[in-house]
Amino acid sequence: MNIGIVGLGLIGGSLGLDLRRQGYRVLGLSRRPETCRAAIARGVVDDADVNFTLMAKAKVIFICTPLSAILPTVEQLIPFLAADTVLTDVGSVKTPVVEAITPLWHNFVGGHPMAGKTESGLDAAQANLFLGQPYVITPLATTPVTAVESVEFLVKALGAKLYHCSPQAHDRAVAWISHLPVMVSAALISACMSESNPLVLSLAQHIASSGFRDTSRVGGGNPELGVMMARYNRQELLRTLKSYRQQLDFFIDCIEKEEWGVLEEKLMQTQQARPDFLDS
Repeated sequence: MNIGIVGLGLIGGSLGLDLRRQGYRVLGLSRRPETCRAAIARGVVDDADVNFTLMAKAKVIFICTPLSAILPTVEQLIPFLAADTVLTDVGSVKTPVVEAITPLWHNFVGGHPMAGKTESGLDAAQANLFLGQPYVITPLATTPVTAVESVEFLVKALGAKLYHCSPQAHDRAVAWISHLPVMVSAALISACMSESNPLVLSLAQHIASSGFRDTSRVGGGNPELGVMMARYNRQELLRTLKSYRQQLDFFIDCIEKEEWGVLEEKLMQTQQARPDFLDS
């Protein structure tokens, strides 16, 4: 079976590496001829082109473009597709994507692999990126069963943990565990950079270790991706940011009032709650 991948960056490239290893013939589409050549040379795809006509040979196509490009990409693809071609995407926001594409293409299954790296682009692609990681799909009641099953089969072939939910539930959940952390992490870096004493700032930069590295990692990632999260999941992200601000106010209040017992109780609660988000 031919698998199409539109967008040969970190996610698209990693999909290509894994799906080719599974024995599929992988066809890639990129805006840049040099990316196409690099993807072929590296073994990410069997063939690649800048022309959409190549995707006419694909049975299932993964749209791995930035969020803002998913809809126009599908609109450009449609004239070249057979009626039974299955489309799926890898965007980190699902409701606006599903609502926009479903009326245009009935065999569309919203998807989001919860895997990534700070680095981006084809050079960052790696095998087994999705192994053991959550992969969420968001079919509707009207989504053809055959389309859902096709995507499920490929997700399981990647070794990912498959989850089903509505687009709305997905967006509310990822606002908490993906989009909010990006903004919080970015705010941490920005706050550190506001230190007015250059000697203190320099010292902080030199002695920063694993704690700062862990909490600042996602805030130092791709700015375009962060903007897309905020733009396309705006209401859910705002809701979580406001809740986070309330929690910060609670900690500030405890420290200002020297309520160490209250602070310890809260930290014990967070200590006990953290494994529930990580051990599954």
